[in-house]
Amino acid sequence: MSSSDQQEPQAVRPLEVLYCQICTFPPEYCEFGSSLKRCKEWLQGAHPQLFDKYYSDEALQSKIGTLSLEAQAKLEKDSAKKEAKAEAKADAALKKKMASQVSIKRIERNKRKHVTAIHGLEAFDIELKKAAKFLAQKFATGASVTKNAQGQDEIVVQGDVSDDVLELIEGGAGPLKGVPADNVVIIEEKKKK
Repeated sequence: MSSSDQQEPQAVRPLEVLYCQICTFPPEYCEFGSSLKRCKEWLQGAHPQLFDKYYSDEALQSKIGTLSLEAQAKLEKDSAKKEAKAEAKADAALKKKMASQVSIKRIERNKRKHVTAIHGLEAFDIELKKAAKFLAQKFATGASVTKNAQGQDEIVVQGDVSDDVLELIEGGAGPLKGVPADNVVIIEEKKKK
């Protein structure tokens, strides 16, 4: 066998798939997501040629042309309802986030020993384990994520570091970015005898 008989197979390149930055679906499936309006805006700005392919007047007419009039009306009504529901959900999440409070408690353990408990960070989409690790490294102490008496997660840091944690939150350091300083409350709690 000569070398010309054994040709190496041509390497097949993988397909490059574009995903929507809003709903994380491919652009042709954005209509099945909950935020079609925002997806369309993103696609029009980032990839106008794909927007024309999927959402131009000609493309929409060709899609709708295959449906009956009743199905068209139902489709438009359902899509308007989905968009309104998605917008209401986003508004409710934003209101809940802005109404949430982060409480920093200084708890007395023994006569002169204290721990600092930070509660309410999960409302601002902060990963508690990463934040606990960041605080442990920052203050060179132990920090862990535990459940409090109400059954909610909180970060417990050894030592009296409540003022320092407040400064970190106000400065937006590390994983604590995105917490408004107005929503932070410091509470001092003494051990009950």
